[in-house]
Amino acid sequence: MQYLIEHYGYLGVLIGTFLEGETVLILGGFAAHRGYLSLPGVVLCAFGGSLLSDQLLFYLGCRHSRFLLRRRPHWEPRVARLKVAINRYRIPIILAFRFWYGLRMVTPFTLGMSKVRWPEFIVFNVIAAMLWAVVIGSVGYLFGHALQVFLGDLKSYEALIIAGLVLLGMVAWGLHRWKNNRR
Repeated sequence: MQYLIEHYGYLGVLIGTFLEGETVLILGGFAAHRGYLSLPGVVLCAFGGSLLSDQLLFYLGCRHSRFLLRRRPHWEPRVARLKVAINRYRIPIILAFRFWYGLRMVTPFTLGMSKVRWPEFIVFNVIAAMLWAVVIGSVGYLFGHALQVFLGDLKSYEALIIAGLVLLGMVAWGLHRWKNNRR
């Protein structure tokens, strides 16, 4: 596992934060604490993955919103609520949406459908993506530090801790999907 993390960890963080986010970045921060990756490298990869994902979703909202909303009708209620909020609080929303679980994909898409201009979105999205990457990556790093304080040598627990974090992320994602499907 150490070989895989050291050789493909940064790519995994980049792709993982493009697709999902928090769980992958916390794992990356934990791997940085354990010395397999560097925290600045994890943060930069997470920044890039998140930024690219949000820019793509913004573009899709600008250019292909009707088509995509037909394919994802469960987004309609969230898009309607977000449009109202965006009209009043567009900059705070751009800065904060990454920290709201369940709205990471639909918010930049909705921002693309709104009156937010591309240059404005890019500037605030860059700031927000870096802030998010630093905060969540540091949480993963500090999580590793806290575990080391409580458990001592983590070497024998690493696989279990990583599996637990992955499982926790999958459960959170599954509960979110289940909640959306119930609607």
